[in-house]
Parts: sequence; C-alpha cells; structure tokens
Amino acid sequence: MITSQSLSQFLSRLLILVALVVGLFGPVAGQAQTRRPSSRSGIVVDERLAVLRSGPHFSAAFVRRLARGRIVTLLETQRSREGVLFYRVAVTRRTRGWLQREAVVTPARAGDDARLLALIKASRDFDRIARARIFLDAFPRSPNRPAVLLILGEEAEKAAVKLSHDAARRLGSEDLTATGASGASYFLNYKGLDRYRRQGIVFTFDSRTRQFQYDGAAWRELIRRHRGSAEAAVVRQRE
Repeated sequence: MITSQSLSQFLSRLLILVALVVGLFGPVAGQAQTRRPSSRSGIVVDERLAVLRSGPHFSAAFVRRLARGRIVTLLETQRSREGVLFYRVAVTRRTRGWLQREAVVTPARAGDDARLLALIKASRDFDRIARARIFLDAFPRSPNRPAVLLILGEEAEKAAVKLSHDAARRLGSEDLTATGASGASYFLNYKGLDRYRRQGIVFTFDSRTRQFQYDGAAWRELIRRHRGSAEAAVVRQRE
C-alpha cells in the first residue's frame, strides 16, 4: 500500500532527478541561445529589408517578413531588372521565397563580416547589441571581431545606465517589501533586462547605488583572445 509519506518521498526524488537532467543538458544561463549557421546559410541582419517575396523583384507577391536573427538556407541567386540581387531561400520545409541580398549576411561569403560591421556601426542602442551578437556567433574567426567586441561592451555599458534609470523610475514607487523579497531581487528580475539576457548580456546590481553594471564579458574576451589588438589597448586604459 502506498502511503502519503512514501508518495511524497517518491515525488521529491523525481524532482531532484529532473533538476539534475536539466542541469546537465539544459541551456547555460547567461548565454545567447543561437544556432550556428552552416556554409549554405544566411542570417537576417536587417529586418527592414527582410521581406520574403514570391519572385526576385520588388513587385512580386508578399509572403512574409522575417525577423532579425532568422537563419535561412540559400538555394540560388538572381538579379532583378533593377539590378538588385535576390537570394532564393528556404525558411522552413514548406516556405520558400526570394529575399533581398542586403537583408542577410552569409558566413561563407567573403566580405560579409565587414558589411555587417558597417551595419553595426550605423545602428543604435539595442539594435547595435543584437547585430553585434549575430556577428560574434556567425564570424568566430573574423579579423573584425575585436572591433565588434569593443562596440558590444561600450553599448552594454550605456544600456546599464539607461536600465538603472528606467528600473528606478518603475520600481521606486512600488512597495518592494510586501512579499518579503529583497529590493535587489526586484531589480535583478526587472523585465527590461529580458531582451539583453537573450543576447547573452549579463548585468550585476549594486544595492548601495541601486545601479546596474555590465559584467564586462566582452572586455575579458578582448584581453584574453585579442590582447595585441588596438581595441584591447583601449580596454586596458579603462582599468
């Protein structure tokens, strides 16, 4: 006969087992969850241009708009009458269409890392961080990587200042003691951090100053992997 005590013990052991499995095989906290593109893949980096069409020209029927970071399989290329190059791409097993070349970068294509770097430099705020994250995932051996790491770190530092201001304004008037949780835990669970977490950006929180601080992962990678670069020298001057 199964008693309530034995059932409780069984459920407790089951929960521990599940936690261990998730710990071993689940995603690593703080890391952006991205899929490494293959040599035949393209990655959407400019969603403003990412309209999937039924044909390789601007008057073709609209299929859908693709989100930034979407990975597509490149099938063929064709130039329109206006001289614009289009990729025929597979988005899913059933969805295919034509995408303007400037909307995507291709890790296997020479020069696309420099093209994405130019777009990153022209971007602002969170868009700059998201595109920098795509670059770092897609071009692990690019000579432009130190420049992107420096940009990512600088933009994350700016974001920390803005997030601190926004969180203080939104949480400052609320009763943070009603549940018994610490005030710091409300800041560390602030929903404004969510989209940065998805990009692998980690912020710490100083309870004394009530300020977020970027954890400096980009700086550490610059010093560790690109210590002779001009960008690493910039970081060392900040120390």
